[in-house]
Amino acid sequence: MPVAVITDSTAHLPEGFAERHALRVVPLHVLIDGVAALDGVEVGAAALAEALGQRRIVTTSRPTPGEFAKAFREALEAGADSVVSIHLSSEISGTWESAVLAAQEVGPDLVRVVDSRGTAMGLGFAALHAARAASAGASAAEVEAAATAAVRCSETLFVVETLEYLRRGGRIGAAAALLGTALAMKPVLHLDDGRIQPLEKVRTMNRATARLVELAEEAARGEPVEVAVHHLASPRRAVELANRIEERLTVVDGCVVSELGAVIGAHTGPGVVGVVVQRNPGGPGSI
Repeated sequence: MPVAVITDSTAHLPEGFAERHALRVVPLHVLIDGVAALDGVEVGAAALAEALGQRRIVTTSRPTPGEFAKAFREALEAGADSVVSIHLSSEISGTWESAVLAAQEVGPDLVRVVDSRGTAMGLGFAALHAARAASAGASAAEVEAAATAAVRCSETLFVVETLEYLRRGGRIGAAAALLGTALAMKPVLHLDDGRIQPLEKVRTMNRATARLVELAEEAARGEPVEVAVHHLASPRRAVELANRIEERLTVVDGCVVSELGAVIGAHTGPGVVGVVVQRNPGGPGSI
């Protein structure tokens, strides 16, 4: 394809999606007790959940500009005329900044970098929409526009067992206000213009899951939508959530269920469940 599409490992694309859509994925870094590994390549969800359960020290870091520059050059050397690189929110990670620095090095006329203002499949759907445009022969500007249009039509909602992991990583922003009342409460959060923000508190995880279904239905606005359900170490809860969403929403091709990888999982902790609702940027009837 004349335009190569690149994303990062926090998209948490389901297995096989990257290959099917010719997406290149640059992994973030996970450090467990100071030992570095590549997210989704050398460490995955199971190892991350085990490490957290053992109370080991888990931290994360962005790819270096050099790693992005290498990925950009490989795509161009493989025959692409240009690159569109789409990454997790610049409000919660320096990954986008690293990609921008790499683009300046490789050539700003060759590489366009998009801030998805999200993560997980909030990022993944933007990358997939861009990849579909690229496969249809769109120009770099059109591929970039497809990604940014998807970003504007995406809603990410999730609930965590505890806010402690988000607090440790400094990712909760205004949600820190919930910490004082979080005992025996399950906070429902969302991404608002790239930042993690609280929506409400409920008393049980069952009620929180039911609330996610209601909020997903509101986000769909009666349109056919793409939906992803994420979890870490909670497969039954995720499948139940996906089934309930499919009963209430018109979901294109069924809910995608994907376990969070090590980087995002390190900041949410085990037990998290979430849903990403992707409306069609073209409006009803044009999916």
